[in-house]
Amino acid sequence: TPSSRRSSVKGSSSLLAALLALFAAAPARAADYAGPMIDAHSHVPNATAIDAYVEAMKRQNVARVVLLGVGGVQKEDPAWIGAAARKHPDRVIAALPLPDPTDDGAAARLEAELGKSGARVIGEVHLRQIGRRTIERDPAAPAFGKILEVAARRAVPVVIHYELTDAAAAALEKALAAHRKATLVLAHAGEGPPARVEGLLARNPNLLVDLSGMHFQRKPALASETGPLDPAWKALIEKLPDRFLMGVDVWAPRLFEPATLDRLFKWTRRVLGELRPDVAERVAYKNAAALFRLE
Repeated sequence: TPSSRRSSVKGSSSLLAALLALFAAAPARAADYAGPMIDAHSHVPNATAIDAYVEAMKRQNVARVVLLGVGGVQKEDPAWIGAAARKHPDRVIAALPLPDPTDDGAAARLEAELGKSGARVIGEVHLRQIGRRTIERDPAAPAFGKILEVAARRAVPVVIHYELTDAAAAALEKALAAHRKATLVLAHAGEGPPARVEGLLARNPNLLVDLSGMHFQRKPALASETGPLDPAWKALIEKLPDRFLMGVDVWAPRLFEPATLDRLFKWTRRVLGELRPDVAERVAYKNAAALFRLE
């Protein structure tokens, strides 16, 4: 009947108006970060994986990747990283792996290798890891202190894998205080939490943090694949924007599948897009470019 049709139209109009009001009230999603990026922390699992990664870099506007050793797990790291840098010199920043930081002769060998290679970064050095393999090394030990002295003289940063607890943070601070001219980069943000990391950064100007390996496939993550950036991490990064680097931390062969690489970079750009634009640019590119002397 005409009256029922009028009621139906009126009801549809009311529903449409309510939906429009709801969408208008919802906060707009930030645009993905579209600027240049440096992956400040990744690895290769074999001699050929770098080719797939470089193709992804071209698709995703990633300027450079820092290739690190895996803390002595892969004996072929020096050869694989060196070959990748020779094949893609405009893309790869080759780190100097350091398998055993407790070795008394490591510092002397490191000095000689830095002199020959001109490497711009050392690591990844595994000092504290709990899980698949357990490593407990004192960052304030004399052998590692000699390594930090070499790194300071050469102005080369040292990337460390060091999972934090309150006691571990105190030991790390002891090393940082004893070697103020050495720059350490805490990989994976020491897995947090943000409050503990903030204290370390506030008290130690020679410490930086990379946010590698905190993507949606791991825990703890900065964000799920589609969810928002963790508010506590967002607040800390925006409070100290010159102290953070972005990294992807690919290693396992499955992560080098083109579709997976694209997902990881899409997530990275989405998370960066939630930061203030000036902060996003620093974390994505500028901080790493300064640290690794690209500018």
